[in-house]
Amino acid sequence: MKILSAFALALSFSLLANIAIADHHEKSEGALFRHAVYFQFKDSATDPEIERIVDEFLLLKEKIDTIISIEWGVSESVEGLNDDFTHCFLVSFKDKAGLETYIPHPEHKKFVEILKPSLEKVFVFDYTQRD
Repeated sequence: MKILSAFALALSFSLLANIAIADHHEKSEGALFRHAVYFQFKDSATDPEIERIVDEFLLLKEKIDTIISIEWGVSESVEGLNDDFTHCFLVSFKDKAGLETYIPHPEHKKFVEILKPSLEKVFVFDYTQRD
């Protein structure tokens, strides 16, 4: 009887897990794909250089048609856990294929060349939007 109960319990968990996975896939259909990029600039980077980088990053929306939106901001960390990353950009795409078009795009490559001399470190986190 214990073996039968354990089997029934395992089967129930398996069914619930499959329902949760199916529900997750249903909810993520049509969800935006996000590309979060964090910059830590070199100490030698000047304010005008950083301003140019921000401006050039924002112009990518006009140059690469897979970009839906770009948000950005400067760290205001209350906890001080930003590890010297000062700028964050959140780029939204319709899907992961949009990012895959963006990365090798010639305009993105031009931007990276502008960025490199001032960049100390970058952190990138890609994900599908969840509610």
